[in-house]
Amino acid sequence: MNAIETNQLTRAFGSLVAVDNLTLAIPEGTVFGFLGPNGAGKTTTVRLLSALIAPTRGSATVAGHRLGEHNEAIRQAVGILTETPGLYDRLSAWQNLLFFAEMYDLPASRARSTVEHYLHLLDLWERRNDKVGGFSKGMRQKLAIARALLHEPQVIFLDEPTAGLDPEAARVVRDFIKALRAEGRTIFLTTHNLPEADELCDLIGVFRTQLLRLGTPAQLRAGMFGSGTQVHVVGDAARWLETVRTLSFVQDATASESTLSVSLAYPDEQNPALVRALVEAGAPIRALEPTSHSLEEVYLELVESERKAAAVATK
Repeated sequence: MNAIETNQLTRAFGSLVAVDNLTLAIPEGTVFGFLGPNGAGKTTTVRLLSALIAPTRGSATVAGHRLGEHNEAIRQAVGILTETPGLYDRLSAWQNLLFFAEMYDLPASRARSTVEHYLHLLDLWERRNDKVGGFSKGMRQKLAIARALLHEPQVIFLDEPTAGLDPEAARVVRDFIKALRAEGRTIFLTTHNLPEADELCDLIGVFRTQLLRLGTPAQLRAGMFGSGTQVHVVGDAARWLETVRTLSFVQDATASESTLSVSLAYPDEQNPALVRALVEAGAPIRALEPTSHSLEEVYLELVESERKAAAVATK
């Protein structure tokens, strides 16, 4: 079952189209990464899906509730961490969370136990009685994440949850996100931290007003750069380049110092034949490894391709 579904969801502000015909399906229990440059329409999308603003056209269903028909139910079913979460500086961490728990209409006994639960999980229990005005950015961010989860939402929108955090605090937040996924929660994550998205996300959408690409990190890599194998040899790899290129299943091959980069449609199935041909030719193979491209490379290539296409279209 899908936690979020959209069909040609669009939001315009006058002549400016911020979200253009977004069609998307995010299964339950998925960490979905929503990547795009500043001004791409990511925040507008989150506001639409959390029923804070209405679409210009199109439709969406969130946690089983239809946007525009069951907006209150959507708001109750989702939790949101905004880019600049508001907290009360003169109140303690405990008082802040207890206040917001009451705003969610949690019974008093449940509110107290839930607040305690999340303060422990996010390593804030020892600071529960300290005023939030004296908290570091990382502590405030963790407190804001706890606030978004007090009513136990099934769909959680996190906008840059680790931005500005030190490595230790960022690791706590990432581990927490993994724990939420293990509970079956759906996480809609916007981030500019591409290694973090690569680590956390089951599914990624690259977005700039329109959805440019959708897939798992592995699918995005294969779709942009293809798949293949790096063959490390002793000595100059160029010596064995023609041997590789004569193989019918090899799509392309290049050599750099002691490494052959071989493009293959089905590396797992074709690697044995590749190795056999090289060994029979006398190549001294040291190691094989999959061709690897970072998510950052994929993202930058996609965004740059879209920019070039947009520039051509406007000429």
